[in-house]
Amino acid sequence: QVQFVESGGGLIQPGGSLRLSCAASGNVFKFYTMGWYRQAPGKQRELVARITRGGSTNYVDSVKGRFTISGDNAKNTVSLEMNNLKPEDTAVYYCNTDPVLWVWGRGTQVTVSS
Repeated sequence: QVQFVESGGGLIQPGGSLRLSCAASGNVFKFYTMGWYRQAPGKQRELVARITRGGSTNYVDSVKGRFTISGDNAKNTVSLEMNNLKPEDTAVYYCNTDPVLWVWGRGTQVTVSS
């Protein structure tokens, strides 16, 4: 069983930046496409960014040009650089494979507010 631990969230003003990090207990990044997901209050969890084993990336339209996903196979981590944050980015952020194969971690809360 793979476990994910997300970190790096916090309270940030609109226009600010955060860098999220995800660590996995197993050597999962070498074998699967990885994704960053988020769930805002009252909304379904959505995939916002993904990175393939080959390093190709995709983003949901609402974060294109602002978020960057990257992976480090040696360290077994996947990161999400978030710039120009907006209040609508407020959510709990999670990482998992794409498609989802493992139990969700606790996530990390991102709150964008002035």
